[in-house]
Amino acid sequence: MQAGSEVNMGMGGISIWQLLIVLVIVLLLFGTKRLRNIGSDLGGAVKGFRSAMSDAGKGDDEESRKLEDAKAERTAETDMGADTGGDTAGTQPGADKSKV
Repeated sequence: MQAGSEVNMGMGGISIWQLLIVLVIVLLLFGTKRLRNIGSDLGGAVKGFRSAMSDAGKGDDEESRKLEDAKAERTAETDMGADTGGDTAGTQPGADKSKV
């Protein structure tokens, strides 16, 4: 193999000339306007995907923090109910519970 032939080879054995020919055929088939629209749509999709992935990572942290806070509040309310005699078995059915 000659060193010069390796320089001309692009990806997977495809030369630069073959890539240019494919590019010209694609331009003729689709036109520049449609390719520009496809490129902008693809770029917008990638940008949306990246922002969704970064938001999902942040959302998990915030969501887990909110769940832990809610769990702590429920635990505190349960503990407060047990400390203040939260057992309502001896109260009358129509009694106001705020006076207990």
